[in-house]
Amino acid sequence: MRNAVIIVAGGSGTRMGAALPKQFLQINGKAILIHTLEKFLAFDASVEIVLVMHPDHNAFWEKARQKTGFNYPVKIADGGETRFQSVKNGIAMLDGDFLVGVHDAVRPLVSPSVIQRVYDAAAISGSAIPCIPLKESARVLRDQNSFPLDRSAIRLVQTPQVFHASILRKSYETSYKEEFTDDASVVEYAGNRIELVQGDEFNLKITTPEDFEIASILLNPQKPHLH
Repeated sequence: MRNAVIIVAGGSGTRMGAALPKQFLQINGKAILIHTLEKFLAFDASVEIVLVMHPDHNAFWEKARQKTGFNYPVKIADGGETRFQSVKNGIAMLDGDFLVGVHDAVRPLVSPSVIQRVYDAAAISGSAIPCIPLKESARVLRDQNSFPLDRSAIRLVQTPQVFHASILRKSYETSYKEEFTDDASVVEYAGNRIELVQGDEFNLKITTPEDFEIASILLNPQKPHLH
């Protein structure tokens, strides 16, 4: 079965406080989005890539691509009002039988080994997502009080989330619901079991300036890679 990935790059970067959408901010002279795409090409040099982004960002994409000489063929889909609609638009660009990953553009630290692990699991089970344990203590707020959670029963969810194309297409035929926080929640709502796979603590989602600083250090080619 061929591999495909839908890269969701619809973020505006408002929490970064930057004029440029965060996926186009540069680390070591290269847009975050390009770093992310290169990780999937390291996993599979012939992976089918669908990039979902706001139409207004096409010029940012072209500039980022040309700056680094990135010329791998990429299909472009328009971002929607919600992440749900964006992914749905990305799915429409894929014909045929694939293992389809859905990945955040601003997770450039994902390792090819994690990608491989999730795709391998999805090939067998149909649906797989990477997760990591919660290290810190956690509490849930309820009314005016808070209560401790059993952190051993909590997992933090990452991407790529990988599915058989037939499962993903069928799942996204439903209408959008607020509880759809990621692709796994959509696929699970359609009646499918989700397999949890070991993720990676370095698979950081760049959301804040602090995240950007950490990613800049970890993506520095002069620094030793710890994963």
